[in-house]
Amino acid sequence: MSEISPGRPTRVALVDAYSAGHQLVPALDRYGVECVHVRSPHPDIHAVKSKFPDGFVDDIRHDGDVAATAAELRRRGVSRVIAGGESGVELTDQLSAELGTPGNGMTRPGSRRNKYEMVLALRDAGVSHAATIISSDVDEVIEWADSYAGYPVVLKPVASSGRDNVVVCATAEEVRATYQRIISGNDRVGKPNTVVLAQEFLAGDEYFVNTVSLDGGHHTVEIWRYHKRRIEGGHTVHDYAQPLSPDDPKARKLAAYSYQVLDALEIRNGASHAEIMLTAEGPILVECAARIGGGLIPEILDRGLAANQIDLLARSVAEPEAVRRLPSSVFRLLRHIRFVNLINLTDEGVAPSDEAMSAVRALPSWAHTVLMHPEGRPLVRTVDFATQPGFVFLIADDLATLNADFDRLREIEREHLYAGSAR
Repeated sequence: MSEISPGRPTRVALVDAYSAGHQLVPALDRYGVECVHVRSPHPDIHAVKSKFPDGFVDDIRHDGDVAATAAELRRRGVSRVIAGGESGVELTDQLSAELGTPGNGMTRPGSRRNKYEMVLALRDAGVSHAATIISSDVDEVIEWADSYAGYPVVLKPVASSGRDNVVVCATAEEVRATYQRIISGNDRVGKPNTVVLAQEFLAGDEYFVNTVSLDGGHHTVEIWRYHKRRIEGGHTVHDYAQPLSPDDPKARKLAAYSYQVLDALEIRNGASHAEIMLTAEGPILVECAARIGGGLIPEILDRGLAANQIDLLARSVAEPEAVRRLPSSVFRLLRHIRFVNLINLTDEGVAPSDEAMSAVRALPSWAHTVLMHPEGRPLVRTVDFATQPGFVFLIADDLATLNADFDRLREIEREHLYAGSAR
């Protein structure tokens, strides 16, 4: 266990640590830092688990009174607040400001959740951005697409996450149908969609950049390229992701642009996950989240990468001086690694059994599996992260093995993985 210098945090609060955020608990515990959990009023309805992860020393429900919740945290000796998930981003910033602890700029805090305000922040900072509008009138969106953006256009909720209702529309009729579906529903935290965001379609390859920031200094932990495929209904699902080498010219360009985005959004402390399209004109932001990336399994990532976001974020809390001395890029590739999204392309099927998954585990490069649903539960067709059956990490010393195992994994899916009896 590392020694904690006097005055360093010994207790932090994590807001809505229902998914990847709970990985911070053991990471911080290794530095002797305890974790208090804060539940926001509107957590991600897809991320809340029936059994909350162990390790928290306390659990506080926020009822809307920021000053009261901050006072509870102060009484418990909390000296840092960290977003445990997307739904906790806004409350994290509010509590940090109220407590006067390290946080992010509060000039326009909504820009870190509201995708339209995000674009405006980039525009005002002179950072490249996508043409975007929001509207409560579908005819206005169609007119904008017809006269300005052209087709296809992308529609999504203004505070979307996890590719919730993110749809590429090729015609005015598709815009009208998608708009109606979004405006008549709720976002992933259960709030009604009162407007819809429309954005120009960005042609190019999409990447994500995971960073950790400390007092305005940014450190790149990993850069991955998304490989996607279009499916029926205008949806684009993630097929798999694979990391870039840090010395790849694209990686350097993406990291530099992501730092411009972080500065424009006033993200000064904590983890961030930026999704960026590398177009013919250069990098352009899809969206940026002021929290850790999803699907992080530190002990698995460490087998293929020389750093991971969870551990660096924990170290930035417990050993800030050591992190300040690190270079801006802290990652390198150790082995070939691929993050594979499981995909159910039918309206039928059930969550796979342990026996069905044995064929996947037998793959030479198989490293880890996370299933999102209990065995035998009926599945719906995969259209986004919330409807995917799970994900698999493949790690190998040579790319040929990785490619062969990936192809075999997709065969197993098509042949039998989601067959079985519903429970």
